[in-house]
Amino acid sequence: MGLPDASDSRLTDLTRWVFDDLGFAGSRIEPASVDASFRRYFRVTRGADSYIAMDAPPDKENLQPFVAVARQLLGIGLNVPVVLARDSARGFLLLSDLGRRQYLDELANGAADSLYADALGALCTMQTAGATAARALPPYGRELLMREMELMPQWFLREHLRLQISAAERSMLDGLFEILVQSAAAQPASFVHRDYHSRNLLVTAANNPGILDFQDAVCGAITYDLVSLLKDCYVAWPAPQVRAWALDYREQLLAKGFPLNLGESEFIRGFDLVGLQRHIKVLGIFARLYYRDGKSQYLKDLPRVLRYTRDAAAAYPETAQFADFLAKRVDPEFPIAQQRALE
Repeated sequence: MGLPDASDSRLTDLTRWVFDDLGFAGSRIEPASVDASFRRYFRVTRGADSYIAMDAPPDKENLQPFVAVARQLLGIGLNVPVVLARDSARGFLLLSDLGRRQYLDELANGAADSLYADALGALCTMQTAGATAARALPPYGRELLMREMELMPQWFLREHLRLQISAAERSMLDGLFEILVQSAAAQPASFVHRDYHSRNLLVTAANNPGILDFQDAVCGAITYDLVSLLKDCYVAWPAPQVRAWALDYREQLLAKGFPLNLGESEFIRGFDLVGLQRHIKVLGIFARLYYRDGKSQYLKDLPRVLRYTRDAAAAYPETAQFADFLAKRVDPEFPIAQQRALE
């Protein structure tokens, strides 16, 4: 492509950076992907070679965490994009291209066991070999966990469902959030990618999978990335299969010498409750992406996320009040809200 429409000034600047500063004149630049942030990705093709150019507006995104975490993950042998060039002042990166074969698409072809075996193996490396790197990451503690969960009352209950909750219901949510924070804090801490799922994993010919979107990594609960992968917001598997994969992963951690002081039932309970925290957050995030950012594509995934939330809440006595709240207050309004938003 030539220079883009001048109305997209950042893409114009990015194109000039790639063509003039990096010497890629004559290359083709086309959209590669977008995500739930302000970052955009473009594929730069020159002959048989391709690269990824990232546009991350400096007033909204910080490149440094991406660069630092990429270096850490490469250092323990994981397959992540290599930073080839950067302009931090303008928010541009040129990266190696890990390809187009997203896990989400490939899982539909019936190769789930082998794909998950590779993804779980890479995660185990991240959480064992990455222990030193994890200690330098921001903590995934009370403040951040609470801030994430508060997105659900604000954006999912109030904006999407148009629910006005009572003081008693607010108190119930406060108690639930405290239970979930304590459950996360009781688990051993490790490197947490924070969005380790089928849209951020690529099938690669060597060292599968390619791992993307790791710039928000933190140090937190050992089961967080596991539940992100196995109770994926974009694809669901039967509960017995999820449990089997999760327990197999527990055995992998033990085999690598990870100091895991959780028996099988404790591990699954922690997995489920950290998953409940994550999916409460995601209900809020997906609603916010629509109402604040105009991104409607995530609404179609809300039913799956709500189902995960409902199932986890119903599984334990300490979250039963929340399960009752979902059944009585959320479930009747949810189809109406979805229809209203998607009309």
